[in-house]
Amino acid sequence: MIRILIVEDEKPISDLIRMNLFEAGYFCDCAFDGMTAVNMLDENRYDLILLDILLPEVDGYEVMEYVKPLNIPVIFLTAKASVEDRVKGLKLGADDYLVKPFEIVELLARVEAVLRRYNLSQSIIEIGDITIDTKARIVKRENQEILLTKKEYELLIFFINNKNIALFRDKIYEKIWGGYYMGDSRTVDLHVQRLRKKLGWEQLIVAVYKIGYRLEID
Repeated sequence: MIRILIVEDEKPISDLIRMNLFEAGYFCDCAFDGMTAVNMLDENRYDLILLDILLPEVDGYEVMEYVKPLNIPVIFLTAKASVEDRVKGLKLGADDYLVKPFEIVELLARVEAVLRRYNLSQSIIEIGDITIDTKARIVKRENQEILLTKKEYELLIFFINNKNIALFRDKIYEKIWGGYYMGDSRTVDLHVQRLRKKLGWEQLIVAVYKIGYRLEID
């Protein structure tokens, strides 16, 4: 699964980008300042970085200098629209430069283009007898389509992106439903139960006592 780091200090913009990329089948982490982004790059592997320039603490240009030796493609997202700024970003090694405000469809197209350039585009995931086409959002077992609701599909992708990790119910709720978890686990539990049954994954999505769930796959 393609993993993207979004480095953007304006949370509403970051959330909008993350939501749309997630629905397109990408897994996203978010950093809201340059120093946090650098720390996350030390701890995780990413296939693409969406990088704002005007960031607190460490700006996007400085983050780009850190990224260059890592050979991770970068798309600058910024309000700095002058030719000089574009040239500077591209000379630093950015693969593309998108000026705010931008349309999400254009961002998605540019993300796909950069990933194709690096041979990172991935749309088919296979786990056992389950095949997931993340572009078409179609899930099949042995060529028979499994009909999932929007939330069930998002839950499936979230489990896959975090395979073999124990996920707290509050984390699942906040990621999939986008609200604050109030301690009522019925919504999460019911969706997990339906997903297990539809996929035949009763033995793969396991309950973790007092925590939540874990997808156990090799």
